[in-house]
Amino acid sequence: MRHTALHHVHQTHGATMTGFAGWSMPLRYGSDIAEHHTVRTGVGLFDLGHMGQIEVTGPDAAAFLDHALVGRLSKVAVGRAKYTMLCHTTGGVLDDLVVYRLARDRFLVVANAGNAAVVRAMLGEHSGGFTVTITDQARSLIAVQGPKAVDVVGEHPDLRYYGIRPERLAGRDVLLARTGYTGEDGFEIYCADSDAEAIWAWAIDRGAVPCGLACRDTLRLEAGMPLYGHELTLRTTPFDAGLGRVVALDKTDFVGAAALRAARPDRLLTGLVTKGRRSPRAGHAVLDPDTGERLGEVTSGVPSPTLGHPIAMAYLPADRAEPGTRVVVDIRGTREEAEVVTLPFYRRQG
Repeated sequence: MRHTALHHVHQTHGATMTGFAGWSMPLRYGSDIAEHHTVRTGVGLFDLGHMGQIEVTGPDAAAFLDHALVGRLSKVAVGRAKYTMLCHTTGGVLDDLVVYRLARDRFLVVANAGNAAVVRAMLGEHSGGFTVTITDQARSLIAVQGPKAVDVVGEHPDLRYYGIRPERLAGRDVLLARTGYTGEDGFEIYCADSDAEAIWAWAIDRGAVPCGLACRDTLRLEAGMPLYGHELTLRTTPFDAGLGRVVALDKTDFVGAAALRAARPDRLLTGLVTKGRRSPRAGHAVLDPDTGERLGEVTSGVPSPTLGHPIAMAYLPADRAEPGTRVVVDIRGTREEAEVVTLPFYRRQG
């Protein structure tokens, strides 16, 4: 089990630890629900040091990423970021990524922890013919998320959403990004491992509350954000997940282009809300309420702390994915009525 630079801090402060993608990570510090509400109403603090960080540099960096990924990274301005995906030649998703352009010929690719090695290997495999250098980066990543995040990090009026730039925080040199995975305003701080503990303590002194992975999952699900291995897999395309907008089909050539141009999704990712108190979970069958025919299955589901009722995402046939459609979910032998709704379940105000 690998440890982040903040591992001993989590242990010292009583976090419940869990294994996640080969890393020992804080699941919670106290109450999952309390931590969730802290991020929705105040400001939470997350250790994301397990995420993969890969730098792509060189004169062909932009052209190479245009070829390897589904988005047009060459159009991203320096100091900006783009949400994109790495797909297989079959069109299936290998990982969803955030890519930051740090300089004209320097990009930072942030991958999910469980996919970091795959992303690194596939980028290397696709790099033939391009003058680029691909390197893994060993640095910490700390997220400050919530409507009061700016009170912790400070005013940065010209750092727009999906922006990044060098800053000094807590007397340390960092990369400060305005991105996140909770549906709230927030910042992500990329820093040297040796500076992580000082920045973590500094953020707490300024009002941030440590939070674990459990509330991060309920937050992202309320915000309708996909999780690799659940909503996104090698068996799903970006179009299946309702994320076709990230695919630049007009590019001359890129990995997976032929399959994605031919893709005609016969199932779509949908939101579900149930009427009962029992929450659907990943793998639960979604059925036709009249015939009992299996229509699909739940990919993620939780009781929503913000909304006060269970929510879930599921893949359903395209003709059953319209909001208002009635279905039932088989929750361990009990059939719960559910309704298809538009994603996301929650949008922040302002």
